[in-house]
Amino acid sequence: MSRFLTLALLFVLVACEQGQQTSSSINKPNNDVLPVDTLYHNGTIWTGLSGAGDAQMLATKAGKIVYVGDGSGVQFKATRSVDLKGQFMSPGFIDNHVHFIDGGAGLASVDLRDANTREEFVRRIGDYSQTLPEGRWVLYGNWDHELWGGELPTRHWIDAVTGDTPVFVMRLDWHMGLANSAALKLAGIDKNSTAPADGEIVRDAEGEPSGVLKDGAMNAVLDVIPARTDDEFLAAFVAAQNHALSLGVVQVHAMPANPKERTLLPALQKVQAAGAFKMRVYAMSPIEYWEELAAKIATEGTHKGKLRWGGVKGFVDGALGSSTAWFYDPYDDQPSNSGFPLTQPERLRALITAADDAGLKLNIHAIGDRAIDELITAFRETGGHATLAHRFRIEHFQHPSEQAIALAARSGIIAAMQPYHAIDDGRWAEKRIGEARSKTTYAFRSILDSGGLLSFGSDWPVAPLSPIEGIYAAVTRQTTDGAKPAGWQPQQKITVTEALRAYTSVNAYAGFEENQAGTLEVGKRADLVILSDDPRKVAPDAIRTIEVVTTIVDGDVVYEHE
Repeated sequence: MSRFLTLALLFVLVACEQGQQTSSSINKPNNDVLPVDTLYHNGTIWTGLSGAGDAQMLATKAGKIVYVGDGSGVQFKATRSVDLKGQFMSPGFIDNHVHFIDGGAGLASVDLRDANTREEFVRRIGDYSQTLPEGRWVLYGNWDHELWGGELPTRHWIDAVTGDTPVFVMRLDWHMGLANSAALKLAGIDKNSTAPADGEIVRDAEGEPSGVLKDGAMNAVLDVIPARTDDEFLAAFVAAQNHALSLGVVQVHAMPANPKERTLLPALQKVQAAGAFKMRVYAMSPIEYWEELAAKIATEGTHKGKLRWGGVKGFVDGALGSSTAWFYDPYDDQPSNSGFPLTQPERLRALITAADDAGLKLNIHAIGDRAIDELITAFRETGGHATLAHRFRIEHFQHPSEQAIALAARSGIIAAMQPYHAIDDGRWAEKRIGEARSKTTYAFRSILDSGGLLSFGSDWPVAPLSPIEGIYAAVTRQTTDGAKPAGWQPQQKITVTEALRAYTSVNAYAGFEENQAGTLEVGKRADLVILSDDPRKVAPDAIRTIEVVTTIVDGDVVYEHE
């Protein structure tokens, strides 16, 4: 392992070893009879502990794990016994980055993710718009213009099929959206409108807005979309939760989709009050409103039940797919464009310093190489010699240089990444940034070899929520179009075990919960997932066919595959 192995990673490994010693002593009660609520046996139980072999039995009581081992020397008095029948059990998956409510609401909206022609794109929007009552918007969508050759859509494509129904459908990276003429009118965007410094109004040959808006320019439309009612928010949460549990996800780190989304946490607290929580949510607030969050913590603490808070999300730049990620050099396919910052460096550093001084946890979006360098510099200036203890996170960390990878590792900065993006973006990324810059794109292997901390999630609904899909992506790097069967940038592949850790123990550490979650140890929460097969033993191509059989939170079954 690299000499740059961070103290943070050493801390995780030592904690795991200590956990093994602790569980060994607790696993054998004096009377050799252990009363438990549920005993799981006859399976392959991956504990996630460094250097430990698989267990064959696991028992829970009152929502906690009370035994992990091979069962030798112990008699169990179990209220319920579950034969795993050779199936695979692991810690429940944690997703490091989701837009949870938008994902839940999007499940009931138009789906444009696989629309691969202009005609299909237009047809789906038109058909869906006809189902809506007057005053409702067509939203979400998650389209990808690369599927039909790279031409950006325009309002003229969809005006005829949507009429007065306002439309604002997002590109799948959520840094670019398409508005129809009705939506542009409501937002007051016309030929004379000026784009903000952190965004772009794409225009046609006559200078008229085409309908495509990038990053900060989207705010004018977002501001006139009607706010969700409490009932709509609850319905979106329940839909998202049901979907997550069916995929073995027991906790999400919920991110605001833009700096204006300050209502996420208060709305989640209303959902909690309604008794709807079955899984855990760690909710982030926009860093721009750090003072509000600090005041809330001073009066309410940082958690209640399955809902936690205390982290802030900020943005350095945009996204590669929208050509708004911030690079030193221009895009290969847009020689006059290097992207741009969404938050000016001076402003970003002031926000980071203030939020950190208030004791808040920092999770900042940075994608382009220049954005990543700016953020690492800001983190190191803020953390000083104690950077490791802060557990700073770079959300996405998609296009770093080799130097940035090494520096982040030495500084204990967590690479909070989403592996499915690699096989999605890998279809077209090299035409944006070329072969040389692509060598360290989604550099999972390089991060681990440098001693860095690699944390995984989905960015749902930007990418599928399934951790199984994410593990498949990290292990194979086979692009979604099938054009790179050996994997895109195959030198960055990692092992199944490394991917599992990125979805479990490292995410628990990144969320400051390594003492409660992330590995299967006595005394930790009984948050578990049972899979149909052992992903370490199937062929890499077959990983994505593995099914989630059961999801368990606090020892309770919250999902079972029919």
